[in-house]
Amino acid sequence: MALRATGRTSLVDSVVDQLRTQLADGEWAVGDRIPTEHELAQQLGVGRNTVREAVRVLVHAGLLESRQGNGTFVRSTADPAAVLRGVRHAGAADVLELRVALEAEAARLAAARRNTHDLLRLRAALTTLREEGDRNADADLAFHLAVVGATHNTAFVEVYRFFSAQVHEVLVEALGDREMPPVDIDAHEALVAAVEAGDPEAAERQARELLRVPMETVAALTGTVAEQSETAAALTENSR
Repeated sequence: MALRATGRTSLVDSVVDQLRTQLADGEWAVGDRIPTEHELAQQLGVGRNTVREAVRVLVHAGLLESRQGNGTFVRSTADPAAVLRGVRHAGAADVLELRVALEAEAARLAAARRNTHDLLRLRAALTTLREEGDRNADADLAFHLAVVGATHNTAFVEVYRFFSAQVHEVLVEALGDREMPPVDIDAHEALVAAVEAGDPEAAERQARELLRVPMETVAALTGTVAEQSETAAALTENSR
């Protein structure tokens, strides 16, 4: 079945939805390599950047797997979006509030359970973030996945991996061409330090502080009422 060309509105979302449908319908089996970015772009009538962004979303969701030099392959045809689809339809501020709850608890557990390997992974992710965080959204995701991975809770890791893709989709749709603030490297450093110190309370506090500015920015950019910004500040204050 051929992919249909998308319209001009929400191109990334449209491509994501169509690729998800193709996967669910068995257009490609697990292990198959999907068409190249160029081929998909031609089939859909969109730019390669749009296809690349859509594929990235599905990689984060665990449906596709990118193998450097070999292409992109089907990892799973069972779309977890059937369970958490409502997240995509929530407001950006609501989604970020949920992200705060998840990451704060992940930081707390990571500080209590981390081992030497986890700390090495966190430091490596932080180094990458310092080098290319403002140019590569995947670097920031890798950092937060490293924190979640240090919880040693498989269910937490899988839920967060899917949820992070949904956060990205919601923010893209809500913000359009407007930009989020630069990655706060110092805030990420403080979170790593708290996890290294084995201090769950400090780790939770730093995770909330790290997300305070993004929440305030989204509230301002989306015209959300002032109470949303106050809620973000209250989340940090209450954790102290």
